[in-house]
Amino acid sequence: MTIPAVIPIQHEPGHRTDTIGHYQHGQFFASVTATLDEQERRWYAVLHLFDGAGRHRSSRIEATCTAADGLTRLGDWLAALPGRRFADIAIGPFSVHHEGQLFGLVAEEDREWAELYPDRLGFSAPWDGLYDT
Repeated sequence: MTIPAVIPIQHEPGHRTDTIGHYQHGQFFASVTATLDEQERRWYAVLHLFDGAGRHRSSRIEATCTAADGLTRLGDWLAALPGRRFADIAIGPFSVHHEGQLFGLVAEEDREWAELYPDRLGFSAPWDGLYDT
């Protein structure tokens, strides 16, 4: 089996995929996530935007002082998305580098796995939208 060109991700309220869905211009994946660099944890608010077919259009990534600050920022960004509704999405692999960190959904062909960075959510067969951590 190979990695699909578009990977489904299930919307799970109250879990790590509770801020994903659709808006007037396509789909979105939003999160507050942390990276560990030289033993220092850095928090980021992240909003990835995709067209209706799941192709990456843009990413907004901003370092925040705390996870709470990130949630506030993310709330503002999500409120500004026209026609926003939380729902399942299906997106293609992509990658963005910001402040030396990898953000994106990276296909790992040798493992038949796709990993969302830096969130560390993994997707694999049967490609039903559920993730492993």
